[in-house]
Amino acid sequence: MNNDRTTAAPPSGGADFRDVAHAHKPFQTGRLLLWVVVLLIAANFLWIVAHNENFGWPVVAAYFFDPTVISGLYVSLGLTVVAMAIGIVLGLGLAIARLSNDRLASSLASLFIWFFRGTPLLVQLIFWYNLSTLFPELSIAIPFGPTLASWETNSVITPMTAAIVGLALNEAAYMAEIIRGGLLSVDRGQFETAEAFGMTRARALWRIIIPQAMRSIVPPTGNQLISMIKATSLVSVIAMADLLYSVQSIYNRTFEIVPMLLVAVLWYLLITSILNLGQSYVEAYYGRSERRNSVAAAKPEAVVQEANH
Repeated sequence: MNNDRTTAAPPSGGADFRDVAHAHKPFQTGRLLLWVVVLLIAANFLWIVAHNENFGWPVVAAYFFDPTVISGLYVSLGLTVVAMAIGIVLGLGLAIARLSNDRLASSLASLFIWFFRGTPLLVQLIFWYNLSTLFPELSIAIPFGPTLASWETNSVITPMTAAIVGLALNEAAYMAEIIRGGLLSVDRGQFETAEAFGMTRARALWRIIIPQAMRSIVPPTGNQLISMIKATSLVSVIAMADLLYSVQSIYNRTFEIVPMLLVAVLWYLLITSILNLGQSYVEAYYGRSERRNSVAAAKPEAVVQEANH
């Protein structure tokens, strides 16, 4: 009688194969115990914080939506949006100038980035706020010629303009390097192909290079936006009524320092959490082409496996 079932010959050397058809991952007791310990410590910490009267949670709840706090929050958000918008636009120009073959443009862009990345943001803000001590007047004039127009520096450089200029120029220096790195991540052959089709350099940069570079630019830009939210707290030193300054003005009257600082901390955490979610969505949007390529690359293997079965 013929036997249809074939038996594999044992391997040489006496080795024994194990049937892994029903194998499963062993239960990791140590990891479970570690999770239990960490969760217990975290729960204990939250319990202590929640029941510690020194935190002043009733005061936090009472002032969380206080009009002064909300007004400062709007100022912080407005500064973030304006400074980031200006910083991105200037950063794009600086990045292009840095990559340019023009030695003058490249040198000036490098000098700008070197200065604003090499000095603390707080010092820059104080410098802009006190610009009138160096230049009592700001003027537009022909070099070594007549003055066309002039203004008093104190009337131009208010706390608002000092905050915007300081934050935007500092952000432009960082965004220039982020954008430059994204542009360099695109293969040089893309430019050559675009030029072969008759595209100008500017059109190729806008239509082909920048869209491909966005996948490398978006994640660090999201980090910069979150950093900018927190950096706006520095403008409180130049009497700008941002979120931190508003909180300080309240606890200077009530002497509830810790509860009011917690109000600012909770608002910063809420805003950065929302921005983290938005960043994840944008990253997923610009990474969709990579996912499509991965699926397309995996399809031939799936077809081969199906044919073998």
